Amino acid sequence: MSAPTFHDSGAVDLQSRDVPPRVAHQLEQAGLPPLLARLYAARGVRDPIELDDALAHLLPPDSMLNATAAARLLADALQQDLSLCIVADYDCDGATACAVALRGLRMLGARPERLHHVVPDRSVHGYGLTPAIVDLARARQPDLLITVDNGIASLSGVDHARQLGLSVLVTDHHLPGETLPEANVIVNPNQPGCGFASKHLAGVGVMFYVLLALRSELRARGVFDQRNQPRLDALLDLVALGTVADVVRLDANNRRLVSQGLRRIRSGRMQPGVAALFEVAGRDPAQATAQDFGFALGPRINAAGRLSDMTLGIECLITDDATRARELAAQLDGINRERRTVEDGMREQAQRLLQALEPPTAREGGPHEAAVSPAGAPSGSPPAALALHHPSFHEGVVGIVAGRLKERLHRPVFVFATGQDGLLKGSGRSIEGFHLRDALDLISKRHPDILVRFGGHAMAAGCTLQPMALDTFRTALEGVAGEWLDPSTLARRLRTDGALPADGWRVEVAELLQSQVWGQGFEAPLFCEPVEVLQQRVVGEKHLKLRVRPVQTPAGPVRDAIWFNRVDPVPDSVRLAFRLDVNEWQGRREVQMVVVACG
Repeated sequence: MSAPTFHDSGAVDLQSRDVPPRVAHQLEQAGLPPLLARLYAARGVRDPIELDDALAHLLPPDSMLNATAAARLLADALQQDLSLCIVADYDCDGATACAVALRGLRMLGARPERLHHVVPDRSVHGYGLTPAIVDLARARQPDLLITVDNGIASLSGVDHARQLGLSVLVTDHHLPGETLPEANVIVNPNQPGCGFASKHLAGVGVMFYVLLALRSELRARGVFDQRNQPRLDALLDLVALGTVADVVRLDANNRRLVSQGLRRIRSGRMQPGVAALFEVAGRDPAQATAQDFGFALGPRINAAGRLSDMTLGIECLITDDATRARELAAQLDGINRERRTVEDGMREQAQRLLQALEPPTAREGGPHEAAVSPAGAPSGSPPAALALHHPSFHEGVVGIVAGRLKERLHRPVFVFATGQDGLLKGSGRSIEGFHLRDALDLISKRHPDILVRFGGHAMAAGCTLQPMALDTFRTALEGVAGEWLDPSTLARRLRTDGALPADGWRVEVAELLQSQVWGQGFEAPLFCEPVEVLQQRVVGEKHLKLRVRPVQTPAGPVRDAIWFNRVDPVPDSVRLAFRLDVNEWQGRREVQMVVVACG
């Protein structure tokens, strides 16, 4: 995809994070290396205990509203040998949550023949516990439906299930609407009245907590004691994968879950499917990082739900047969390659749609200084929010494309595809300062007839429209963005960690940084330095390879740098924002800068 005309030079406002010196000193005195102490202090860590990943420091399950009630419901079901059916979701969080539920319930006493699961087909059933999914699950003759990563908005589906005589346990993490479903029990840290301190648990994290509560309940009933109870930490590789892949905020509790999962994987203790996914991705589990979950394993699981059937992804995660796991991982890898091809085509088409939005004066290169776009942005900029649709768009990939465009243009973006039912299925991604689900809620109040359904989070949401409502939705979305966003919010900014210390240009430092848990809300280190560009050339037809010398340490070594997916040259003197990486080539391991912006 060629770079959009709309102000996509790569130049951004690079701002340094504040580092409280006293806090950094305290962290250093607690034993952290100076660089890590500085990085953690800049990310809000105030006490070394926040960095202790011991499971004993996890928030207690009984602090989550209804976790104990869910445990009693499940304990009764196990003791009565009831048939249970997991209602999953078609993304990586939903797949890992389903796998955690199936594996965990078996560990806690459920007979395999009394455990079932169903997964919605994105294009046929839509999202969540719909009446159609209830009917699909009913074919398994369950007594209890357990939703994972969905259900909080499934009013009609829960009602349908209850009318059929089924019990329903909802486990979810999405933001609830004004009305909650009439389930037997709802466990969701974001529901009203829940005092659980971590509101950012992924769906897989919620299900893991329900299992912890269930194990405690079974201990109280004398089924287990502390010595013979199942080790639920064996599921933490799946919890970590789903947590990172769902891009939830990595608060201290989530970081502990991810860190413990990584610790298990690095020591070789993981599900066969997780090991197989590392293998097909060409990653070494002994050196596993959170980035592997987000950029290697997660996309392969997600690809099944986007283009095929998430049953493949779930089976890969629940099989104990290593050979079968490799076969399924290979299938998922192939589907992911197909997903990339589909995505590339959609991005090219989106580029053409963006060019059609550009003011004629900008396209013709004429003067346009006086023209103004929504929210006060200068002409030549995109609107304050975008909603794109094309008949060729694939429903399973709209979220990825929306995310790519959001990153490039720094605007809230919705991308719509036409579903099999003729409705427009949209996925949106947002920027700081624009709560996407709240925006959809406001649009639904101002235009009650255009949104068939919607839901999601602050940064990611989905909605369904009637085809004729697209123009109204686009205008409404731009209107809300014009009210909520201003030019300073729409300006592209990156927070950086300043210059890399003089002794930081070492493989050991890069590996130390990569071994830490970074992610959403706890961003990986991003350094920023003025450099002199000595050489630059395009490699692989789409990446800019650089040789640079830091201005602040001109006597230091010349550094290698790569800017992926950029071909335009940079000035000879420029400030670069970059991550530290280790490049392996012909048996040699060398440090390189991975450039993400210039300013």
